[in-house]
Amino acid sequence: MTTRHALPGWLRPANRLVRLLTRAGLPLGTIHVLTVAGRRSGAPRPTPVSPLTVDGHRYVVAGLPESDWARNVRAAGRGELARGRRRQTVTLTEVTDPDRRREVVRAFPREVPRGVPMFVKLGIVTAADPEQFAAAADRVAVFRLEPVRAS
Repeated sequence: MTTRHALPGWLRPANRLVRLLTRAGLPLGTIHVLTVAGRRSGAPRPTPVSPLTVDGHRYVVAGLPESDWARNVRAAGRGELARGRRRQTVTLTEVTDPDRRREVVRAFPREVPRGVPMFVKLGIVTAADPEQFAAAADRVAVFRLEPVRAS
């Protein structure tokens, strides 16, 4: 049985504000804006994300693996990661190895503590316990970020 989690009503306006502040050059904690092409329209679709680093590699976690942004990432495979005025083109590859996914998700509460309340709100975990996050790894999507080297 799959549970469909509803996003809080305040999230869309909050995401707009985050994108605006980022465009203005204000860094906001761990938040970056990931822009990928829409899977149907091809239009740029920005969403706030909080990358985390595990064993020298960067990742983003989608608490709702079938969210529009996660589905767009799967279709596009690349995008632009922005923080403040810095921008970087990246490839995004979904992590399918369950052990690696658990390791990355286990690190989330330590690396992105301000992201924990959203996971609690969505009912994925009840606390910032790394073991609860690890146990939820098969219910979230994890994408590895790799910078695209200029040629």
